[in-house]
Amino acid sequence: MKVCVVGSGGREHALAHVLARTAEVVVAPGNPGIPFSTTQPAKEIEADLFVIGPEQPLVDGLADELRKQGKLVFGPGADGAKLEGSKSWMKKILVDAGVPTARYGVFTEKEPAFDFLQNLSDLYVIKTDGLAAGKGVLVTSDITEAKQAVTEYLSGKAFGISGKRIVIEEGLTGPEISLLAVCDGQTAVPLASAQDFKRLKDQDEGPNTGGMGAYSPVPFFEENLVKKIMDIAVIPTLEALKRKGIDYRGVLYCGLMITPDGPKVLEYNARFGDPETQVVIPRLKTDLAELLASAASGSINSEPIFSNEAAVAVVCASESYPENPRIGDFIEGLSLVQKMKGINIFFSGVGRSNDGLVTDGGRVLTITGMGATLEKARKLTYEAVSKISWPGMQKRQDIASNFELYKNE
Repeated sequence: MKVCVVGSGGREHALAHVLARTAEVVVAPGNPGIPFSTTQPAKEIEADLFVIGPEQPLVDGLADELRKQGKLVFGPGADGAKLEGSKSWMKKILVDAGVPTARYGVFTEKEPAFDFLQNLSDLYVIKTDGLAAGKGVLVTSDITEAKQAVTEYLSGKAFGISGKRIVIEEGLTGPEISLLAVCDGQTAVPLASAQDFKRLKDQDEGPNTGGMGAYSPVPFFEENLVKKIMDIAVIPTLEALKRKGIDYRGVLYCGLMITPDGPKVLEYNARFGDPETQVVIPRLKTDLAELLASAASGSINSEPIFSNEAAVAVVCASESYPENPRIGDFIEGLSLVQKMKGINIFFSGVGRSNDGLVTDGGRVLTITGMGATLEKARKLTYEAVSKISWPGMQKRQDIASNFELYKNE
């Protein structure tokens, strides 16, 4: 089987790496760090299966275009990708499906938004309605900061047209987790659990990012909780989409908070998470190409099986990310890390110079380590991270560091 992975980041590198266990792989456009990359446009490539990684081409309807050409595609059409393309539309689907979620309001003007904020207490969540590369969310307990964000978002200064409509939610408390489900339009099967780290700095401080690290599995995310989330969230959402005539074949990424009142859905994404993919997919024992092809064909016939090993991923980012990442710095230490057993480097924002790979984006690369336990995987990952450097490199030191989570190991 020949598989074309569409995208250019660490998520696509991880997908290609695992798909290559059993399939011929090409990544369009990829990047200089991904060995299967091609500059040939995806629509011109002949392949047995297309796997679309990023949200923007999904929202723009690339899956629809490829299907019109008779291609087998894993990834929702533009109608289903609206789950991620419009947070207000996604919230309506959650309500229609009866899925537990936070109280919310949708606004295009400041004054009604300010009035709604006054009716909330303690914690405020401001989101752009449209895509913002994972950065269009503010969570704050300061109502002055919340009002400032409302003003900046609605003015278009912060996120352009994506912020001209906003969603304001009541803040929820509890552990935040991710569950990715593979859908074939009729049903869905869960992948392994993961927890990601959105803030730039340790202890969840600093601005939101696309994600600075992740680990899998999540120790408190037991099998009965997975089943509960599938039953109260994923399957009802698929049913609500079907009622709207939407044949959703792709990943449904469910971001949840385990509140004192039970699991509540924070958001859906219409694609594999980044960096969650870099810890979930390497643990897969099932044939990934076969799994995604069966979903794309509308006929998943078995649940995926995962290794008992744990995975921890740390993202290394450029200086001044996420505001204005510096690029062009030579990346030191790659050859040392590539020799390490149990370690993979998944490249995102990299370019090539005469001397080798250089930084060419905000999130530059993800280092994923595998181990018998989360503690061992974490130790190995940070050993590898310590060998990588460039001027101003940013990384978190606390990914998967809450050892209270490991009490059952």
